[in-house]
Amino acid sequence: MRSWKQLKSELLQNKAVKEEYERLTPRYKAISQLIYARIQKGLTQKELAEKIGTKQSAIARLESGNINPSLGFLEKIAEVLGYKLNISFSK
Repeated sequence: MRSWKQLKSELLQNKAVKEEYERLTPRYKAISQLIYARIQKGLTQKELAEKIGTKQSAIARLESGNINPSLGFLEKIAEVLGYKLNISFSK
C-alpha cells in the first residue's frame, strides 16, 4: 500500500493535477488555519456559529471548502476567534 506522500508525489507529476493543487492550496491553508484557531479557542462549530449569528451548517460548509464566504463573514469569525483578518495579493 502506498503512503500519502508517495501517492501525492505521483499525482503531482500530472501537470493538470499539479496546477489545480497549486490553485487550491491557499484556500485549504486558510481553512486549516480557521479550524486550528477554532479548536485552540475551544469552540465547537455550533458554538462558533452562535457567536457570529449563523448556523452550525454554515461553519461546516466553510470548513469543508464548500462555500465561498464573504469578507464580512470571515471578519466576524476572525473577531470571535481573537484574530484580525489579513488578505494580500502576491506574485
